[in-house]
Amino acid sequence: MKQHSWRSEHYKNGRFFNPDIPPQRFSQLLKWVTHRKAGFWRKFIPSTPGPRPPERIGGSDLRATFINHATFLLQTEGLNFLTDPVWSERVSPVSFAGPRRHRAPGILFKDLPSTDAILLTHNHYDHLDIPTLKMLVKRDPSAIFCPLGLAQMLTKIGFKDIYELDWWQHVDWRGLKIHCVPAQHFSARGPFDRDRTLWCGWTVKTSAGAIYFAGDTGFGSLFEEIAREFQNIRVALLPVGAYEPEWFMGTIHMTPEQAVSAHAILGASVSIAMHFGTFSLADDGETDPVDRLRRALIDSVHSNSFWIPAEGEGYDIPATKLNGFPTTARLEL
Repeated sequence: MKQHSWRSEHYKNGRFFNPDIPPQRFSQLLKWVTHRKAGFWRKFIPSTPGPRPPERIGGSDLRATFINHATFLLQTEGLNFLTDPVWSERVSPVSFAGPRRHRAPGILFKDLPSTDAILLTHNHYDHLDIPTLKMLVKRDPSAIFCPLGLAQMLTKIGFKDIYELDWWQHVDWRGLKIHCVPAQHFSARGPFDRDRTLWCGWTVKTSAGAIYFAGDTGFGSLFEEIAREFQNIRVALLPVGAYEPEWFMGTIHMTPEQAVSAHAILGASVSIAMHFGTFSLADDGETDPVDRLRRALIDSVHSNSFWIPAEGEGYDIPATKLNGFPTTARLEL
């Protein structure tokens, strides 16, 4: 990989870093790998694909369709966004090994409307899937937004309209403001490139409030920082899975309880859970994240504003706080 010298406050000696936490040590990884107690997953979870989403959503209306894992179709102001799109069977450098789907994508790729923009948060295989990106760039001339260090790879894939940003940078794009915001995570696609590229979340400022896509992140002060910068978050897409064992995963993946705390700090009108139920990436089992999230929301003031989506379902996001769950939702796992 070509080495760069990024002018960034969180870049030093050729690698990016999280300002608030120490880097994970190889000895910690080795301890986890040799003492794993993986939770139960069914080999494959049968499901029926959801209906074809509308081609466009006009005006200030906002619709979020959950594909699964960290992939959403976001539609507002006549524009279609995809977050960390993955339609592949495996999220791995090889086709014959590595994490495999336990359930199919909630929307068939052929039913996906034209894509105007893609939001990429980091280079892990379950978030940056080259086969899916190749299908998308072949089909649509999408803009693609990425953190520092990924533009070179995306150019090779075939993208031409690339916006490569550092934390707190933004671009004005087709009447919207797209902001790169901090996340507490790491990057790597192999054993020798750890933290050579940046990781991030994204906010899209619209006329009716901001859309926040957290990507992968641990719990930390970043949520207070984002809340101060964006005081009208209409919807937050928050990860709730891949947190076990917490002694190892805790700094880079939130627990469901921490996701509820993040929702409260952000002051989001609605939060939607993601990063669960599709790929077995840590030791939490298939239903553990949702079970813990539901327990955390029992008798909570946030019980009606933190949603657990079903694959393939589209959700109309209100412009202000809602006092009830959307009537279109199904909670099937």
